Amino acid sequence: MAALCEGFTLCGLGPSGGVGPGAGVLALEPGPDSDHVLLTDRGRTATLFKVSDQKPLGCWSVKHGQIITCPVVCNFETHEYIAVHDDKVLRIWKDEDVNLDKVFKATLSADVYRIHSLPHGEPLVLFKGGGVRTLDVLLEAPQQEIENFISDEVIKWSEAFLEDQEPILIFATEKDEDYFIYVQKFKLNILHKYKLEQQELSNPLSFTAYIKNQIITLLCLYSNDCIYKILIPLQRHSEEEEQILSKSLLLKLSVSGSVLKGTSFAILDKDHVAVLGSLTAFGEESKECLTIWNTKFQTLQTSKELPLGTSGQLWCYGEKFFFTHGKVLTVIIYKCESSSLAAAVGKLKDSQTSDVSSFINWNTLSDEELVVSLQSQQSVALKSESKMTLRSRRNSVAKVQPDTLTVGQLLLDIKDSSSAAIEDELKLLLSKEQMPDFQATIGCVITALINRCKTDPMFYPRNFLVQLIQKREFSYSLCPDLMAVALEKKDMHLLQICLQRFPDIPEEITYACLKVFLSISDDCLERTDVNLDSVICYIDIESNNKEVKTEIVENGFNTELEEDSCDTTFTKETHLKNDGECCPVGPQKAALLNAVLHSAYSETFLLPHLKDLPAQQAVLFLRYLHYLYVKSSEKITTTLPGVLSPTINQIMDWMCLLLDAHFTVMVMLPEAKGLLSSLHKFVRAQVRFYSELNKIEGSLRELQRLKRQKDSQTYSIEVLELI
Repeated sequence: MAALCEGFTLCGLGPSGGVGPGAGVLALEPGPDSDHVLLTDRGRTATLFKVSDQKPLGCWSVKHGQIITCPVVCNFETHEYIAVHDDKVLRIWKDEDVNLDKVFKATLSADVYRIHSLPHGEPLVLFKGGGVRTLDVLLEAPQQEIENFISDEVIKWSEAFLEDQEPILIFATEKDEDYFIYVQKFKLNILHKYKLEQQELSNPLSFTAYIKNQIITLLCLYSNDCIYKILIPLQRHSEEEEQILSKSLLLKLSVSGSVLKGTSFAILDKDHVAVLGSLTAFGEESKECLTIWNTKFQTLQTSKELPLGTSGQLWCYGEKFFFTHGKVLTVIIYKCESSSLAAAVGKLKDSQTSDVSSFINWNTLSDEELVVSLQSQQSVALKSESKMTLRSRRNSVAKVQPDTLTVGQLLLDIKDSSSAAIEDELKLLLSKEQMPDFQATIGCVITALINRCKTDPMFYPRNFLVQLIQKREFSYSLCPDLMAVALEKKDMHLLQICLQRFPDIPEEITYACLKVFLSISDDCLERTDVNLDSVICYIDIESNNKEVKTEIVENGFNTELEEDSCDTTFTKETHLKNDGECCPVGPQKAALLNAVLHSAYSETFLLPHLKDLPAQQAVLFLRYLHYLYVKSSEKITTTLPGVLSPTINQIMDWMCLLLDAHFTVMVMLPEAKGLLSSLHKFVRAQVRFYSELNKIEGSLRELQRLKRQKDSQTYSIEVLELI
């Protein structure tokens, strides 16, 4: 049993499919941990992404005129990154490095084909001539001579493994339509050469391999739409210089008269492979698809159409597929279960599994197509209960008893049933204690609900959505239209919850929420259901509207406190108490703004949106950030009380970001002059305070040491002189 879950976009690509303008994707490699990947384009740039947050964590480029010629990899032992540009120039750097021109550089004596990084071993460097070195050996003498085994052959593919703590490198070459396999064993420094058995009228298009019990299993995707399996024992007994490898048919990529013209593939487990390619049928236009096949029972398990086209490249890391789709890099999570004949042919009698046997893009199906796609699920559910009775429903779709409600039936009901009926069915669905692929299932349900909201303005199951998001772990990518509808409905409570719980909200949506929160009046928010747990412990609500008078001050500072303040003076007339003394917004708006402060973001992508924030709203937001800064600095822990209250780092980051986006406007606005002056005063006082603390740090440590040395049991008075 296999399924493709809902996909999401990791990043946008350039015009030719790369992250940089005019570049294509060279490769995608695993990052320092399972949630990170390294994307290398065919130009000058390598980017590190955190997949779960859909955020770039680092981006490095070589100089203009230089080209990265093999995929950037991570050295898992040292947490360093390794790149080769212009075939021979090796670069090594760490996360904190910014300029690749200033990092470690070594010029090698031969052209590099690929660098392979192993989880518990030294990276291997494969040269275009077939020579191999470990990275540490290569760095001892970068100009050492590299042997050339394959001067007339071209390397097409390579992979590295660890078997019994020994590095094993395998690579495939081609010469005059003959294909050769090389296996390099490092402990004994042995290189074995094999020749692939020729296949009439077809050639290998893609390779992949795995190693188990001292046997390499090599899989080859051929141009005749077949995948072949080749076994290569590590212990070679034949003395032939060039042993011929025979192959056996593993899978033929055809089903019901349609043939999949594969371009790349990946091994998922012992019984499943994924193939990316074009599905063609006689008399029909070909369609690019991502497919999962069961090699044990020779069946197509699931497929997903890719109408925007792909580059033909497929990567698979940590139960996730990565591939280009149109102008974006797409990630799709997959599920593979143990093989059984019933699951392979779609006759598995587990009613729960039948609910989520395939995750379809419900947005693109018409009612008729939806009924057809769910018929198999409904028939299995109907047959599994002999005592079940049928009831008629509209559109001639059978509906079963509530105890056997399927996801497909619920999705049909959402299209036209009443709110009360839908809510009852949703509660029934959520009451199931064990539900496989719950996240993907609920993602489909939320998508259907949102689609109904778009077509029916009177339909909006707010309570259910709030309850669902509060109790379950979801992400923005699982239900991308949810926050857009909440913004349209001005559902502040739902937006607050999403901002607090979704880890992957795009910066554009975060900015839209901020703008709505700042624009709505406090009077309107008083009638809104908003969670105040993050503000109730520190906002002085009663003093929000208290008027005070101030005397002449110098540049916003009290001259008694700041003797060296600027000469410029101005008079503050009667005004509402603010600028750090009292919260400039009501508690509801403060709670909403706190939710924005908690959301994850990338400064690079958020800053352009913040520049569009109206000046008055920017000033109001800065006043609130100033208030939080003053409040958090009142205690030695610099921590605000309450649940999900913003941290001092979040406050400072947003304050700096807002000033970067609106500094010129702030300087020109008369109403912002006092705020900037007060902020300047407070920051300067903080700097002086910490400077004084640093001066006595040594004395305080000495006091602490003396206290540990002498623990007096009797009453005593001691005088210590601080110098």
